[in-house]
Amino acid sequence: MVNFGRVLTAMITPFNSEDSVNYEVAERLAAHLAEKGTDTIVVCGTTGESPTLTWDEEYQLFQVVQKAVAGKAKVIAGTGSNSTQEAIAATQKAAKLGIDGSLQVVPYYNKPPQAGLYHHFQAIAKSSPDLPLMLYNVPSRTGQNLQPETVARLAEIPNIVAIKEASGSFDQTSQLRCLTPSDFAIYSGDDSFTLALLALGATGVVSVASHLVGTELQQMIQAFQAGQTEVAREIHLKLFPLFKVLFCTANPIPLKAALQLQGWDVGVPRPPLCDLPDELKQELEAVLIKLSLI
Repeated sequence: MVNFGRVLTAMITPFNSEDSVNYEVAERLAAHLAEKGTDTIVVCGTTGESPTLTWDEEYQLFQVVQKAVAGKAKVIAGTGSNSTQEAIAATQKAAKLGIDGSLQVVPYYNKPPQAGLYHHFQAIAKSSPDLPLMLYNVPSRTGQNLQPETVARLAEIPNIVAIKEASGSFDQTSQLRCLTPSDFAIYSGDDSFTLALLALGATGVVSVASHLVGTELQQMIQAFQAGQTEVAREIHLKLFPLFKVLFCTANPIPLKAALQLQGWDVGVPRPPLCDLPDELKQELEAVLIKLSLI
C-alpha cells in the first residue's frame, strides 16, 4: 500500500524579478514545508502554476525539491496534460528520477467523455507501471468531472492508488468511497472541506493552507482519526477564515501574497495571473495577524 501521508502540500513555484523560476527559494521553501507538517510535496500542480511552466522548468523543479526534502518528505510530480502523449512522456521522464508519485489532472479544455478519460489515465499508468499515480479531479478548472464510476474502474489498475477530489460535492466523495477499495486513498482538494471529507473516509488533504499552517492541519487530522472530533472541529473553525481568504481570488494569487507578508521572496504569479489587489491584501493581512502568522 502506498502511503503519501495526511498532509500533502501543493507547493507554489517561486519566481524572481525577471519572471524566471527561483530554484533557490523553491529549495528553501520545500525544506521548510517538510519541517512544518508536510508529509508529501506536490510539485507543479495548480498551485505551482503548471499552465505557465515549461516542461524543462518542471523537470528541474522536480529535481530541486526531491533533493531538498530527501529523507524528510515524499515528492509527487505534476506531470498531467490534456494531451495523453505529452502526459506519458513527462511521467516517464519524472519516473526515472525515482520520484514517489505523479499527479494526473483531468484533461482540460478538450472535455473528453468518461471513456476517453478512462483510456487517458490507463495509458499513462501502463506507461510507468512502477510509479504510483494520483488522479486529480477539479471540474471548476478542467470543465469536466471525473465520475465515481470511472474512478472505480481506474482504481482496479495497480498503480492508480489515490485521487485528489476537488469537485466540491460531498455526495460524490461518498460515492467514491462506496465504489473504491479501502486502500484507495481519497484526498480533499479543498482545505475547507478536509474535516468533512475525513468523516466520509478521506485520508487527508492536498493543501494550499499548509504553506502557513501545516502543523495545525496535521493536528486536526490526527485528532479526528484518534476520535477527538471536538478538538478537530475547533482547529477547523479556527483556520476556516484562512481557508476562505486564500481563495478570495484565483489560487495561488492570495497564497503568494501571504508568503510575501511572511518574508518569503516568492515573487508574483506569472501572467495571465497577477498580484493581489490592495483591498484583498488588507483582508488577507487581517486574517494572518489574527492567527499570529505575521
